[in-house]
Amino acid sequence: MSIGAPAKRIRRAARIIVIDQHDRLLMFRFDVEGRDPFWVTAGGECDPDESFIDAARRELFEETGIDADPGEQIARICPEFVTVEGEPVKADERYFRVHVRETRIDTSNHTELEQRVMQEHRWFTQEELRAWPEAIFPENIAELMKEDQVQ
Repeated sequence: MSIGAPAKRIRRAARIIVIDQHDRLLMFRFDVEGRDPFWVTAGGECDPDESFIDAARRELFEETGIDADPGEQIARICPEFVTVEGEPVKADERYFRVHVRETRIDTSNHTELEQRVMQEHRWFTQEELRAWPEAIFPENIAELMKEDQVQ
């Protein structure tokens, strides 16, 4: 009898697609030692017993300073990846979409880890997303930006 690798932990996370009045998407660049830089939406892991929508509201405020209702879930993606802390996980990511007028982002509530690995953010046009030379996650982010897109 062989013993396989232990089952990966399910990492529940809320991700927020933040779109400005010019139809640009807010993304954060992650610089993790030993990996190529990559870009992701605002959001993060749910606290124990926290709902996805409550986590979306909390993460949106903590990472951007924006206090807004994340609305209804628009998508669910379940990728497997290695966290920035080095833990292999199977994710259960729920996506929400928020439209904003103000593009000023307040990162003063970032955790110590976020301050270390998320030192840059920018607003991307659809064209920039398609042509960007660094990895962007999720890969179908341009589809998730569309108002009629609900998965």
